[in-house]
Amino acid sequence: MSDTVGNIDITKIMEMLPHRYPFLLVDRVLEFESGQSAVCLKNVTVNEPQFQGHFPTAPVMPGVLIIEAMAQTAALVVVEAMKKKNAGDIVYFLSIDEARFRKPVVPGDSMHIHVSKIHSRKTVWKFKGEAKVDGILCAEATFCAMIVESTEEAA
Repeated sequence: MSDTVGNIDITKIMEMLPHRYPFLLVDRVLEFESGQSAVCLKNVTVNEPQFQGHFPTAPVMPGVLIIEAMAQTAALVVVEAMKKKNAGDIVYFLSIDEARFRKPVVPGDSMHIHVSKIHSRKTVWKFKGEAKVDGILCAEATFCAMIVESTEEAA
């Protein structure tokens, strides 16, 4: 990848992240600055399993899944920067701070997830994340994550 790219499709995302349906929460990378930031798109649809119970008569995207979408966007930045594409490594949350939910995200929304690196040290990275719909801030958080090498064991 070059330093600044855009429009990374779902096939490439699935090469970079271990997540799969129903927990893969980014559909496309719209903007990408190597090792620094990314903007991903999540098209929210009523067909997603969380809306069966959250809430059946007034579906709202759970805040924890919005934060997870931020983490997955950040994971793309980390994985690419560490040149570990498709290596099976996993990015784990270490902390979530200053989480704020400003406006509900609902089916039909196109959520843009913006993440920017605050700092990194070896395998620990800190990010600022924002989720926006139509340019309006819906959620924000700062979070730390650590990349852990996979240990594939023989069955």
